[in-house]
Amino acid sequence: MSSRASRLLRLLDLLRSRRRPLTGARLAERLGVSLRTVYRDIALLREQGADIEGDPGTGYMLRHGYLLPSLMFGRDELEALTLGARWVSLQGDTELAQAANDALQRLASVLPDALRLEIETSGLLVPKNREQAPDEPWLPVLRRAIRDEHVVVMHYVDHHGKASERRIWPFLMAFFANVRMLGAWCELRQDFRHFRADRVLALTDTGQRYSVRRPVLMRRWRDQTGYGSRE
Repeated sequence: MSSRASRLLRLLDLLRSRRRPLTGARLAERLGVSLRTVYRDIALLREQGADIEGDPGTGYMLRHGYLLPSLMFGRDELEALTLGARWVSLQGDTELAQAANDALQRLASVLPDALRLEIETSGLLVPKNREQAPDEPWLPVLRRAIRDEHVVVMHYVDHHGKASERRIWPFLMAFFANVRMLGAWCELRQDFRHFRADRVLALTDTGQRYSVRRPVLMRRWRDQTGYGSRE
């Protein structure tokens, strides 16, 4: 998501969460942008259909439920989204778990009362696994590297206890019940490799974009027999 799109969502959340108008100056302070940027963002949201009431003199409010027509889900779809978000809130890293909870709250906030109640009281639960994988501190860095198609430097210990430093092109992360697996192109092996997250000692994003686009890597990986070599 671009920084502007993220800011627009945050602006909507700020307006939606208040019962009284928020001044442009207050919104600018909360968003960390100029007052002029706030006015431009409000104008853009209004053009896209947001029912934002108010003006620079009185402040701004968002009418409850304005997104309802574009967010009409069937009950099965709502249950699937709720269950998925709850799973991520337990299986993802701290940042991803918080994002899942925030997304579920945003969805609930723009639904009719009856549907919102179904989300809040859904009987589809995800029990916390007693052997849940640890929350490796570098996971957010890895997720962003996958998203941005960046080369990372990884310090890794294989199943024989041998340590190595690898430059890899990460393109996937698999979240299993008690282990996480990283899929990448390994410059050392010149091939696809799978790495266990619990054997990664450290991981650094180089900021360098790898030379093959991630969709191409994914397609080549799928075309190979099996899932590559596991180290």
